[in-house]
Amino acid sequence: MTRAPARCAICGKPVDPAYRPFCSRRCADVDLQRWLSGGYAIPAAEDESLPDEDSGEE
Repeated sequence: MTRAPARCAICGKPVDPAYRPFCSRRCADVDLQRWLSGGYAIPAAEDESLPDEDSGEE
Protein backbone atom coordinates (compact mmCIF):
# COMPACT_ATOMS: atom_id res chain seq x y z
CA MET A 1 0.00 0.00 0.00
CA THR A 2 1.47 3.37 -0.99
CA ARG A 3 0.92 6.63 0.79
CA ALA A 4 -0.37 9.73 -0.91
CA PRO A 5 2.37 12.36 -1.32
CA ALA A 6 2.55 14.76 1.62
CA ARG A 7 1.02 18.19 1.07
CA CYS A 8 2.10 21.56 2.43
CA ALA A 9 0.22 22.52 5.59
CA ILE A 10 -0.26 26.09 4.27
CA CYS A 11 -0.90 25.94 0.50
CA GLY A 12 -1.37 22.26 -0.34
CA LYS A 13 1.54 21.93 -2.79
CA PRO A 14 3.84 18.87 -2.55
CA VAL A 15 6.21 19.01 0.44
CA ASP A 16 9.89 19.84 -0.03
CA PRO A 17 11.95 17.65 2.35
CA ALA A 18 14.12 20.67 3.22
CA TYR A 19 11.08 22.54 4.61
CA ARG A 20 8.90 19.65 5.77
CA PRO A 21 5.90 19.87 6.46
CA PHE A 22 5.92 22.86 4.09
CA CYS A 23 6.72 23.28 0.40
CA SER A 24 8.96 26.35 0.75
CA ARG A 25 10.59 28.82 3.11
CA ARG A 26 7.71 31.22 2.39
CA CYS A 27 5.06 28.80 3.70
CA ALA A 28 7.23 28.01 6.75
CA ASP A 29 7.47 31.75 7.46
CA VAL A 30 3.70 32.19 7.03
CA ASP A 31 3.16 29.46 9.62
CA LEU A 32 5.69 31.02 12.01
CA GLN A 33 4.01 34.42 11.68
CA ARG A 34 0.64 32.84 12.53
CA TRP A 35 2.11 31.29 15.69
CA LEU A 36 3.84 34.52 16.76
CA SER A 37 0.78 36.70 16.16
CA GLY A 38 -1.54 34.38 18.09
CA GLY A 39 -3.38 33.15 15.02
CA TYR A 40 -3.24 29.58 16.30
CA ALA A 41 -4.30 30.43 19.88
CA ILE A 42 -6.76 28.06 21.51
CA PRO A 43 -9.58 29.90 23.28
CA ALA A 44 -9.86 28.99 26.94
CA ALA A 45 -12.75 29.34 29.36
CA GLU A 46 -12.22 30.26 33.00
CA ASP A 47 -12.90 27.41 35.45
CA GLU A 48 -15.34 29.04 37.86
CA SER A 49 -14.98 26.23 40.41
CA LEU A 50 -11.43 27.38 41.26
CA PRO A 51 -10.99 30.13 43.88
CA ASP A 52 -10.03 33.58 42.60
CA GLU A 53 -6.35 34.34 43.36
CA ASP A 54 -7.06 38.02 44.11
CA SER A 55 -9.95 37.46 46.54
CA GLY A 56 -7.88 35.85 49.30
CA GLU A 57 -10.17 32.80 49.44
CA GLU A 58 -8.63 29.35 49.84
